[in-house]
Amino acid sequence: QVQLVESGGGLVQPGGSLRLSCEASGFTFSNYAMSWYRQVPGKERELVAVITSGVGSPNYARSVKGRFTISRDNAKNTVYLQMNSLQPEDTAVYYCKAALPWRLGGDLWGKGALVTVSS
Repeated sequence: QVQLVESGGGLVQPGGSLRLSCEASGFTFSNYAMSWYRQVPGKERELVAVITSGVGSPNYARSVKGRFTISRDNAKNTVYLQMNSLQPEDTAVYYCKAALPWRLGGDLWGKGALVTVSS
């Protein structure tokens, strides 16, 4: 069974930091690109960061570049999103996604982790 399990969401004050984790199972983790998306009610889901397969090369949305860091630990089958200098506009449900091929079920999504940035 392919699965992504997220953790690390919660409430943080503006300017604070939070690290999201997404642990994968059921597929060869290192073979596939991983991404983080976020979504707020009434808006489209937004791509936040992507990391390519293998060792991984990161790319970021302009809105988070310089503040967020995506990384992966293939030995732990886990992708991370380190979020620094958080602001209220970062409040969203954050989703982890694996770019799986059709034969493995297509793109795989986590259930989402709520991040609330508020004083």
